[in-house]
Amino acid sequence: MTDYFSRCRTFGVALAALIGFLGGAAQVAAQNVQEPAPEMSGPVNESDPYENWNRKVYSFNETIDNWFLRPVAQTYRTVMPGFADRAVTNFFNNLTEIRNFANSLFQLKGESAVVAAGRFTYNTVFGLGGLIDVATAFDLPERPEDFGQTLGYWGTDSGPYLMLPFLGPSNPRDFVGLGTDILLLPSAWDAVEEPDVYFARALQIVDKRADLIPAEGFMSGDGYTFVRNAYLQRREYLINDGKTMSDPFADEDDDLMLEDF
Repeated sequence: MTDYFSRCRTFGVALAALIGFLGGAAQVAAQNVQEPAPEMSGPVNESDPYENWNRKVYSFNETIDNWFLRPVAQTYRTVMPGFADRAVTNFFNNLTEIRNFANSLFQLKGESAVVAAGRFTYNTVFGLGGLIDVATAFDLPERPEDFGQTLGYWGTDSGPYLMLPFLGPSNPRDFVGLGTDILLLPSAWDAVEEPDVYFARALQIVDKRADLIPAEGFMSGDGYTFVRNAYLQRREYLINDGKTMSDPFADEDDDLMLEDF
């Protein structure tokens, strides 16, 4: 048990620099999700009462990314063949299907739970241990679910926007959800022994950061505002199963001008 929590803490530290940038490149992906979220779904709070603090932390996280993580990811992207890069991404994505399955059950989404179980089975058995995403070819696209979404599904308010040191964009609800996913819920990572788990986690971080490099071109205007809006919109999209209830971008007069036609 001690070793398990030690691995979790190590993962949290290692993942920190990555998540600090992930929010900035978060994208609203189109997904065919059929089960609607209940009317009691907790909204994403778009307020930013701690903006002064959040901006300082954002600058700190950005410095870590610029000086360490991004150069490593850029080198990885340069030397890694495209097919191998895709295989690594598929492998780590496949491991998250257990989390997706558990949280789908918590949200009473039977179809999503079946999809998660099917994806893990297809990709593990027929996709060479998850290196090939054969499930998508069988019309089983990923339906990401985490415990932060579970809390939101059952009506828990997100609380104010927070930019956390190393952990990046978050809010009280998602921070609790992240800890629950890592420490309490079953994970395929439990089967990985030390020290292999540390090397695998490091590879996962670099691979994900490398995959985000092309998305940097979409960032415009004030970086902090872009990161905040992208994060808020992405979380609302996920919690409401693809139905965006409001557009945080539309609230920024200096970033988005609406014209009457």
